[in-house]
Amino acid sequence: MFEKILIANRGEIALRILRACRDMGIKTVAVHSTADAEAMHVRLADESVCIGPPSSADSYLNKAAVISAAMVTNADAIHPGYGFLSENADFAEMIEEHGIAFIGPTPEHIRVMGDKVAAKAEAIRSGIPVVPGSDGAVETPEDAVKVGAEIGYPVLIKASAGGGGRGMKVAETADDVVEAFKVASGEAKSVFGNGEVYIEKYLSNPRHIEVQVLADSHGNVVHLGERDCSLQRKHQKVLEECPSPALNSSERAKIGEVVCNAMRSIGYLNAGTVEFLYENGEFYFIEMNTRLQVEHPITEMVTGIDLVREQIRIASGAELDFTQEEISMAGHAIECRVNAEDPVTFTPSPGKVTGYHMPGGLGVRVDSGLFAGASVPPYYDSMIAKLIVHGRNRNECLMRLKRALSEYVVEGVKTTIPLHEKLVNAPDFVDGNYDIRWLEQFVLSGSENNS
Repeated sequence: MFEKILIANRGEIALRILRACRDMGIKTVAVHSTADAEAMHVRLADESVCIGPPSSADSYLNKAAVISAAMVTNADAIHPGYGFLSENADFAEMIEEHGIAFIGPTPEHIRVMGDKVAAKAEAIRSGIPVVPGSDGAVETPEDAVKVGAEIGYPVLIKASAGGGGRGMKVAETADDVVEAFKVASGEAKSVFGNGEVYIEKYLSNPRHIEVQVLADSHGNVVHLGERDCSLQRKHQKVLEECPSPALNSSERAKIGEVVCNAMRSIGYLNAGTVEFLYENGEFYFIEMNTRLQVEHPITEMVTGIDLVREQIRIASGAELDFTQEEISMAGHAIECRVNAEDPVTFTPSPGKVTGYHMPGGLGVRVDSGLFAGASVPPYYDSMIAKLIVHGRNRNECLMRLKRALSEYVVEGVKTTIPLHEKLVNAPDFVDGNYDIRWLEQFVLSGSENNS
């Protein structure tokens, strides 16, 4: 087992990893920018190293600085968390070249699954159902028109190297394709440095379902059920729940088995999440995240399995100490992402937290590095906390979540807590009757202000 792990991240996920290390008796090293010098994970770590100024490019994305910090502190492993360098295959390779363990999958799998065209091809080879679309990248607008005619409209033009909703455009008709192609390709080139795009059938009212997997170096692969991440705004997840209210046990077992078989066939290692669009009883692969997910706590609450602990154990060469048959899903869990944003306009709201009170009680968990007096800097993602609630069933979970949201106090910055309070009282959400477009319509209709 590792003796010291460097945490190459910040905020709540850095603190989450630190706590898992403490539970395992492993020493920790925190890296931080000058803007995060007083952050909670920096205060609690055994050691800390400043790796640069506030800009992510000069600090958390600076591969050489992170690896240098690991070498100076004699860390024998690096956990990247999510975001930043977590899905950077070059970074994972550099770490290994320096004799340091990377707590994650192999660079090869990061690279393949990070390219959406290559990932789709790998999914097809592995027996995972995919959305009908182009065979690889589409080179020209004229080719895009041909593909659209073959698979039928509407279609979605997507950046091969994209994410977070960037480089994605919908074409309702053949007349829309040329302009959508140019816009998507141009945005992809600007944001990701790669203008390559591909085309998929645009599904009208799907849900976003993802399957959590763990795979060790001894050939063992298990799934830990699914999460429903359909509540999204501009392709960014806002609230997630586990299990999905849309699936039954047979559908859950079926898609879990499909994913596990695929992961065995490609020799996948460590934690990963396979994401699907689900409509009319059918699953369609959209991408795989080769890292820990933001919403991993709801899986932990339902299964009782510490995913970060398992990541560390797998990276150290240990074998999974449970089988698929030994994994049980008990109750229901929901996670609300709390962002430092105006709950109506979604404008970022950085600043100093002047007052802070977390909710508590049975089944309530808050993953956050906030405290009274903490600063929310303007340089990074606006998510400042995750409120996770568990109940014996979905109804109990919802009632507990409503109470927890009413107790949660963050003063000094605006947050999206009021939006979540509206969401959990919306009849469609209470009934589990929503899809990936529901939240956008809810916001546009003004329902979040009138509920």
